[in-house]
Amino acid sequence: MPVDYNGRWEMVSNENFEDTMKALDIDFATRKIAAPPPPDEDDRAERNDEVNFTVGEEFEEHTKGLDNRKDQGEGGGGGGGGTTLVTWDGDKLVCVQKGEKANRGWKHWIDGDLQLHLEITVLDKVCHQVFKKA
Repeated sequence: MPVDYNGRWEMVSNENFEDTMKALDIDFATRKIAAPPPPDEDDRAERNDEVNFTVGEEFEEHTKGLDNRKDQGEGGGGGGGGTTLVTWDGDKLVCVQKGEKANRGWKHWIDGDLQLHLEITVLDKVCHQVFKKA
């Protein structure tokens, strides 16, 4: 049975975010806006991102909150992109994004009931974020 990801999670660490965003060709200004605040800084507005999908079904993803890229399938027009597929691998949610960048995707998992991990990959870059349940 997959783990329960419901609830509010607060970031406690964020490693290699900047380099991972650069590998995605995210411009400087957008990287600064998208960067989460340091764990001890709570005066920034709360930001929620939402992606709706069905696990095991491939879909086209629109990243309007980050780089305004709309995946249009491999070989599609309008700036490319690709398709996204999220599956369960044991208790980990694994996302593979095919198209414009090699080795792109993310993994989510919970360590016990205490910490949620997010590992974002693109090319040879890996960002690892850790959250605690609020």
